[in-house]
Amino acid sequence: MQKNILLYLKIIPKGFSQIMLQNNAVTGLLFLAGIFYNSRIMGIGALIGVITSTVAAMIFRFDKRDITDGQYGFNGALVGIALFFFYQANVISVILIIVGSILSVLIMDFMHKRKMYPYTFPFVLSTWIIMGLIRILSISPMTAHELSEASRLNITSSLSLGFGQVMFQASIMTGVIFFIAIAINSRRSALYALLGSLMGVAVAGLFSLPLDLINAGIFGYNAVLCGIAFANIDKHAFYLALISIVFSIFIVYGMMELKVVALTAPFVFATWIILVLSKGFNRIALYETQR
Repeated sequence: MQKNILLYLKIIPKGFSQIMLQNNAVTGLLFLAGIFYNSRIMGIGALIGVITSTVAAMIFRFDKRDITDGQYGFNGALVGIALFFFYQANVISVILIIVGSILSVLIMDFMHKRKMYPYTFPFVLSTWIIMGLIRILSISPMTAHELSEASRLNITSSLSLGFGQVMFQASIMTGVIFFIAIAINSRRSALYALLGSLMGVAVAGLFSLPLDLINAGIFGYNAVLCGIAFANIDKHAFYLALISIVFSIFIVYGMMELKVVALTAPFVFATWIILVLSKGFNRIALYETQR
């Protein structure tokens, strides 16, 4: 009985840890602490999302192991953070977080059953749908978020916010907390995440992309996730991570030019592209060895 209680107590923090592809309750608690350090409102939104999506997965009787590992919680957590980031926190936005979180669970299960790699796509799709409904029905105006003008590169800010912006947190301290949280579970993942943030700054700077966006971590956070996604791949991890990181940076810029709210879609799309290409390369290599 005591073991079961402990197991259930870990589900919620593990849901947070899975946002950055980690399976560790302590990491998840630090992620939550980092969010609350910067924004209590977004912290509350994250809790509403992760609890709603986890309970929904239990009600739908989805895979028990996936639930206890937090696989059904993290997309809901991101929905909650995103909607409280883009819109005012009120009764309507809370209802929309609940709806979006449940929708993310259904999308996650659909993808799981088809042996797909969902990553944060259930969050992205459900949030796009909710934002589309808000716009069509004129339910709530978007909250304005102004970036401070930059005359020079701020390395500390850009690197740290590359971590923080994964969860919409524009706080250097929160970014540091996130990095430490990842390192507690996996130093390799932390290093690859740091590579992603560094590359986000370097590539964006090389192509003279807006300096205020670089300092705000906008070109780093998807790259951070790409780095983590390939950190523990057996073969060619560094090269696969590097290519996906570069892809994600250009996808971010392309989506911004198209006026599309990117969320973590660049990470998902870049990772999917590399996974497809790497499987294709593997098949070619296998064919060549058999000739």
